[in-house]
Amino acid sequence: QVWQIRLDMHLLNHDGNITDAASIAGIVALCHFRRPDVSVQGEEVTVYSPEERDPVPLSIHHMPICVSFAFFHQGTYLLVDPTEREERVMDGLLVIAMNKHHEICTIQSSGVVMLLQDQILRCSKITAVKVAEITELIQKALENDQKARKEGGKFGFAESIPNQRITAFKMESAAVDTNDVEQQAEEIIAKADPPSEVFANPVLHTPGTAQIGEGVESSWGDLEESEKEEAAEEEGESEAAALECEKVETEDTSTMRETKSGEPIVLSDSEEEEVVILEPQELPRKTR
Repeated sequence: QVWQIRLDMHLLNHDGNITDAASIAGIVALCHFRRPDVSVQGEEVTVYSPEERDPVPLSIHHMPICVSFAFFHQGTYLLVDPTEREERVMDGLLVIAMNKHHEICTIQSSGVVMLLQDQILRCSKITAVKVAEITELIQKALENDQKARKEGGKFGFAESIPNQRITAFKMESAAVDTNDVEQQAEEIIAKADPPSEVFANPVLHTPGTAQIGEGVESSWGDLEESEKEEAAEEEGESEAAALECEKVETEDTSTMRETKSGEPIVLSDSEEEEVVILEPQELPRKTR
């Protein structure tokens, strides 16, 4: 039998760099968590309540901490711990997870910037310094929390709410008048300019495509260059086969007319050849 632990995070508000904040909150929650004590005798397992035995902490071998780097102007400028506004205009983001032993746990890169080897090495060195600082802060916070619990003082989530730590970005409620909303909407629609041109029916450029209004002609129905060449070759071969069939049919018709008239067919020395009438199914044809 094993313990099953699931960690859920609920985002209240943030001002950017939620990855780093979530990683710190997650590792702190796991370090702060206490599970019930258990004893095993043979096949009998006993789970003790907090009143019977003090809960025990989890075995945390190391603390992987995420550090985010924002890049601007194709990696020319580097910024650690970007805010929400900075994330809107950044070109790329690099997230490195590392523990205090300088062991890289994961690296994630996103955005439209190509990073060089020197840039990644520079970020890893900065990450090592930041992870050491954050790990020390986490350990001090856990020690202070344990000390406050033993002394019976305030601690945890309940202490953070009165000090406005969690609701720092809250907004005061404001009354909204919704009595004349429908009338105001009708006035706005009446003052709005009508569209310059209305297309009742869609414009069909090629089979399988349609366009309503102005825009660039779709090229979905166009053939590729290779397909155009194949189609041209097939069309040329079809025309050659059709000409050959027409020539053979003309020769067969003239021969049959001469035979039905009862007159003998006279061939010159250069034209003495065997006349072969081909059946339609034996004609060389190529179907597109």
